[in-house]
Amino acid sequence: MYKLGIDVGGTNTDAVLIDENRNVIADIKCPTSGDIYDGILAALRTVLAVSGVDKSQIRQAMLGTTQCTNAIVERKNLAPIGILRLGAPATLGIPPMVDWADDIRQICVESAVISGGFEYDGKLLSPLDKEAARAFFQRMKDKGVRSIAISSVFSTVRNDHELEAAELCRQVMGEDVHISISSEIGSMGLIERENATILNAALWKVAERFTEGFAQSLADEGITNVDVYLSQNDGTLMTMEHARRYPILTVACGPTNSIRGASYLSRLQNAIVIDVGGTTTDFGVIQNGFPRESSVAVTIGGVRTNFRMPDVVSIGLGGGSIVRQQPDGTVTVGPDSVGYEITKKALVFGGDTLTTTDIAVRLGMYRLGDPTKVAHIPEDLARKAMAAIGTMVEDAIDAMKVSSADMDVILVGGGSIILPEKLAGAASVIKPDHFGCANAIGSAISKVSGTFEQLINYDETPRDQALEQAKTQAMDLAVSAGAIRDTVEIIEVEDVPLAYYAGNTNRVKVKAAGDLAN
Repeated sequence: MYKLGIDVGGTNTDAVLIDENRNVIADIKCPTSGDIYDGILAALRTVLAVSGVDKSQIRQAMLGTTQCTNAIVERKNLAPIGILRLGAPATLGIPPMVDWADDIRQICVESAVISGGFEYDGKLLSPLDKEAARAFFQRMKDKGVRSIAISSVFSTVRNDHELEAAELCRQVMGEDVHISISSEIGSMGLIERENATILNAALWKVAERFTEGFAQSLADEGITNVDVYLSQNDGTLMTMEHARRYPILTVACGPTNSIRGASYLSRLQNAIVIDVGGTTTDFGVIQNGFPRESSVAVTIGGVRTNFRMPDVVSIGLGGGSIVRQQPDGTVTVGPDSVGYEITKKALVFGGDTLTTTDIAVRLGMYRLGDPTKVAHIPEDLARKAMAAIGTMVEDAIDAMKVSSADMDVILVGGGSIILPEKLAGAASVIKPDHFGCANAIGSAISKVSGTFEQLINYDETPRDQALEQAKTQAMDLAVSAGAIRDTVEIIEVEDVPLAYYAGNTNRVKVKAAGDLAN
């Protein structure tokens, strides 16, 4: 039995095949095309040809894609939506999408704020205005809208009204309407949670296209006896159905795949991971084998959100970054890059643009292309460029650390050939085998998770009892998502006291993960 992992990046589409013992059978890189499915098909066909495996033995296929991120950033292919907030009169002062840019605000056909919602302690704020909700949904149906975002004040405490409104929406607009509920997507903070819900609602067409497209690509190649999964941004997998319902969870799955792949290849459970692509370098932290989650609000395409996101820092440095010598003799690197055209424009490939890859080849760090084409580069210039690269990377390493102690560093990504072997702040620098396709490997070996999050008053339920119940529910959620129960383990436990709540109320969050059933 084999697993197929594919990760679509901005520069390359990577594919990998691993066997049931998680041994890498074949890994390849193909340039990402304008139409990502052409790139996926090319990568799929190449890895099958290189490996020579029997297609019928591929039982699981995992895809990591940047499609949702790109749709938000580029303002393309977003579906028109309706937004219903349950929170009048308390939240009327700040309307939905209040701080959104005009070019993306246009996705909203109509928004409304009606009575409903709860106080921070779970008490009723105002009764749900069912008639107003029905009237809103009828207007959306009449206007041809097929996706609705529903948010409610303090819905992470009680989501009764959100669920009731969602049921009303189905009654009015039909069972095939796409409904995004804020309590299922974001965390505390009405505006940020609502923003994430709006983005999720607008991504349904994108999700439908890439899920169906990936399944069709597999079918076209005769890979039919296969379970298909999508990568999430917490380093675990979700089913096709789950991806269509929560496409926002695929945002930033690329860096998390690389982090998971780096941990697997290096056998390290705690380290800083540096993933160098053709255009950018992502820095993340692996904690107990999973990516560290960001603890602050994250902005996606100019929209402030608070749903779970990996703690990742990106800088404009990659294998295709352009190197320039300034009039005063200083050397700059990036942030602009030749990207996927590196095989045409870099000097070692016969091009006319000096890139970081040319610098690495000139200094003898890696053999690629035709080294004679960079022999004319002055060594002084090359060393200044490498020093600039080192400074950029070391500053980012310091930004990722939570203490002054040195940490192990894992280098992955095809562009990591440009980084020096020694870095300040690193206890060790490791570049494992198959480093170039760590993202696809991370996708292929990912586990299935379940996350339980709830506000619990420890005066009513003792802390030990509450945490045990939360762990059990998180493990059950992982099993229901497709994990083998015997392999499920708790990977994260967090309880944070909420000072502004009555009593001893804490936000309890527990995540469990296990191996995917074969």
